[in-house]
Amino acid sequence: MVICPLNAYAEKIWNSVRCQYNMRTDANYHQETIMRKVSTDKLRMPFRCGVIGALACVIAGGWASGTSAAEVIELTQVACQFLEPEGKDRGFTSTKKEDCDRINADTGAKRVAESKVIALKPGEYIFRITNKNVPYELGFWLRERDYDGRNPIHKVIKISVSGGVLTTGKSQDYKVTLKPGEYAFSCPLNTTPDYRLVVTGG
Repeated sequence: MVICPLNAYAEKIWNSVRCQYNMRTDANYHQETIMRKVSTDKLRMPFRCGVIGALACVIAGGWASGTSAAEVIELTQVACQFLEPEGKDRGFTSTKKEDCDRINADTGAKRVAESKVIALKPGEYIFRITNKNVPYELGFWLRERDYDGRNPIHKVIKISVSGGVLTTGKSQDYKVTLKPGEYAFSCPLNTTPDYRLVVTGG
């Protein structure tokens, strides 16, 4: 007997192969018994179907392991800063990138030293970035802390995700798989300081 946990995707395989379990057939009797136990996130289905059943289990296992949801991390930009690591809106006023360049040259280092370090476990994440009220297009850049964009090797072996076109009031998702290590995130278009993010554990 082959027993495997099936999710919604794998149930499609089951419905297609319709392997029979405990089938009894004679001139007057035809019955198929299927035992199912449903929980909130899994379906366990005992069945006997030889090679096809084993193959369905293998495929189901692959789908199940590949469809785990990425955790969403929400970050909000206002003028010259991210709200979450700094813990408050400092009330800066900016109409262009150069305004933030000046503000952060004066106060950025001190603010980063006082800011929260985001701590995560290794895995897949979606960083959902919102431009709350900045009156020009913003972006987002998350990278390993020692990442150097001028080094072509770093572009191959280091983690870096970025993007722009984040207009006022809009949000955008950036998906990335993080491994243990230290990271920095910022908006080069706002401009914000380089905030810290640390990934630990296994």
